[in-house]
Amino acid sequence: MIEVKNVSKYFDGKKVLHNINATFQEGQCNLIIGQSGSGKTVLMKCLVNLYSPEEGKIFFDQRDFLAMSKQQQIDVRKDIGMLFQGGALFDSMTVEENVMFPIRMFQPTNTNDMLDRVNFCLNRVNLKGINAMYPAQLSGGMQKRVAIARAIAASPKYLFCDEPNSGLDPQTSILIDRLIAEITHEYNITTIINTHDMNSVVEIGESIIFINKGQIWWKGNSKNVLTSDNVELNDFIFCTALTQKLKQ
Repeated sequence: MIEVKNVSKYFDGKKVLHNINATFQEGQCNLIIGQSGSGKTVLMKCLVNLYSPEEGKIFFDQRDFLAMSKQQQIDVRKDIGMLFQGGALFDSMTVEENVMFPIRMFQPTNTNDMLDRVNFCLNRVNLKGINAMYPAQLSGGMQKRVAIARAIAASPKYLFCDEPNSGLDPQTSILIDRLIAEITHEYNITTIINTHDMNSVVEIGESIIFINKGQIWWKGNSKNVLTSDNVELNDFIFCTALTQKLKQ
């Protein structure tokens, strides 16, 4: 579980996050939604301390992350898996080398044990036997699944996903959503997802916060996100002809 208490962030004297309070539960897909520039990416970067908030506290399983020493923060980061928007695979590395990368960094053991873990993770995302291939040889959906395998390779307690469906077709996006949800539940991971994808919101949004103008404007889940009377949330969700049909 990750708790955010009274977090505010400034850039050049401008307040971009305003007194954020949120709880991200373990074993759930916790979604952060909002327009571009709303502050959701800044919040995610604060959670992993890429940005240091000027105000507030962040707790990883009741441990005050911002009050920790640098070494203690590094130890927490060893428990974090990251799924980047573009996948961020290393082009010069094979699939096997990409997935093994975080293991070598955080949990180095003998080569056979590391390879066993790589194969386990690739099997888990239904990509058995592609170890020797390079990212350029894979489809976008396969690249994203390799990125998920890499993100879970070091057995993280916390998984951060930044626009995991970016650049994918709708059917592949649904497959990625379901895979993330399955892994989250299976390993009881605290998963936090930044997304604009309304399919993701409806499919896997067990806990959702909507950020508007740097503030939490609404909290809920996939069961009530389409029936809220929050004006700003509805303007965000029902902004296309397709989503407007859902409201009818």
